[in-house]
Amino acid sequence: MKAIVIEEYGDKNVLVEKEMDTPKISENQVLVEVHATSINPIDWKVRAGYLKEMLPFEFPMILGWDAAGIVVEAGSNVSDFKVGDRVFTRPATTNRGTYAEYVAVDSNLLASMPEQMSFEEAAAIPLAGLTAWQCLIDFGKIQEGDKVLIHAGAGGVGIFAVQIAKYFGAHVATTASENNKEFLTSLGADEVINYRDTDFSEVLNGYDLVLDSMGGDIQSKSYKVLKENGKLVSIVQPPSEEEAASHKVNAGFVWLEPNGEQLQKLADLYEEGKVKPVVGHTFDFSEQSLRDAHALSETHHARGKIVIRVKE
Repeated sequence: MKAIVIEEYGDKNVLVEKEMDTPKISENQVLVEVHATSINPIDWKVRAGYLKEMLPFEFPMILGWDAAGIVVEAGSNVSDFKVGDRVFTRPATTNRGTYAEYVAVDSNLLASMPEQMSFEEAAAIPLAGLTAWQCLIDFGKIQEGDKVLIHAGAGGVGIFAVQIAKYFGAHVATTASENNKEFLTSLGADEVINYRDTDFSEVLNGYDLVLDSMGGDIQSKSYKVLKENGKLVSIVQPPSEEEAASHKVNAGFVWLEPNGEQLQKLADLYEEGKVKPVVGHTFDFSEQSLRDAHALSETHHARGKIVIRVKE
């Protein structure tokens, strides 16, 4: 099968096309013919070697942790999915990712695609949507009426977090550039703070929950907007226990756990019209296109998800 791999750590130019063996599946797995995948910041962080101690994978490494496609083979213990099913997934974190024509996936990490969902839309959901879900619901225990601040609302995780928070009946503030204000309001944001000319920590207070996707000074300032016993959840760096304690805030770090059941809940919300993926850019499945897609993701200014069409 065709795959885009890395055989060493480095810049975008280490992404190269290579012919690889089609994965063999276990009795609890399915083989998915990948129709679309997407780019996430973890992809280029792994590629650059930033996570090599946390994820010490062997080369050649196929990056990518989102996939949408069709089941072409099912293991003997798999009863929930069959050949021909349209599925999407955030597979287990291994060195055999989704920048490939086929991927082997544990059946409990799959979800069924709603009939009206495109492969491009489906590929945009898993990693970002599950991250938002686990931050707001598993960690944040979000409730109707909560005041929630979501940093970088127009980014991959932010878009899902805004919609999920609104679905649960929260008041949602988010930081973004001015040109994303109308877009985020259309997704349900109640307040959009232009980070270029307004310090969010000077205008917000009494919040129940902050989703931090920026780290550094932004994380530190976020404590100021939280009420006592509020929650801060970060997806970029573990918060300082001392800093959180000094503000009388509960803070934690979420590292995504793949979960087919939660992904199916997101599919249900899509069907209900409550949550929609936003595909900002699409690229074809080639060495150069993947390099261009990584470069775009590294700017931190792509609106919505960057999707790769693996199969037309």
